[in-house]
Amino acid sequence: MLIIFGGLPGAGKTTIARALAREIGAVYVRADTVEQNIQASGMLRAEVGPAGYIVCYGIAEDNLMLGNTVVADSVNALKVTRDAWLSVAERAGTAAVEVEIICTDKAEHRRRVETRPTDVEGLVKPSWDKVAARHYEPWERHPFVIDTATQDVERSVAALISRLAQGGIR
Repeated sequence: MLIIFGGLPGAGKTTIARALAREIGAVYVRADTVEQNIQASGMLRAEVGPAGYIVCYGIAEDNLMLGNTVVADSVNALKVTRDAWLSVAERAGTAAVEVEIICTDKAEHRRRVETRPTDVEGLVKPSWDKVAARHYEPWERHPFVIDTATQDVERSVAALISRLAQGGIR
């Protein structure tokens, strides 16, 4: 199964995606890590652009073909990236579930963005102004939505596992 996470930076997506992957023994693929390591290679003459996502799709597909469950952690602000993740699952012949992480408490979301440490060497986290101004397309399909303003990590992971067990997958 491919579990596709999306949401704005600071909403809690990485925290929940990591906790879920740990709990269910899934392979964890994070776009921030891939993009930063591509950048750190010094091979690029420009921005990473879509290269990080494309590498993540390949890593996820390889692991799905091996029969592993994959948790994909990326902002997924655009429909095209969400569709590409679903195509990965389709090519691998596996189920996919989309999970959108939101934080409806704007003051809390801002606090998180402004105070969270960098956990990938060299990665510069976006400012609150950049997060608030980010182009984020609405989801056309209906993802499983978790609001981290109303639910802690443990409850979020438990809700996801329950949803997966109930067949809440596409």
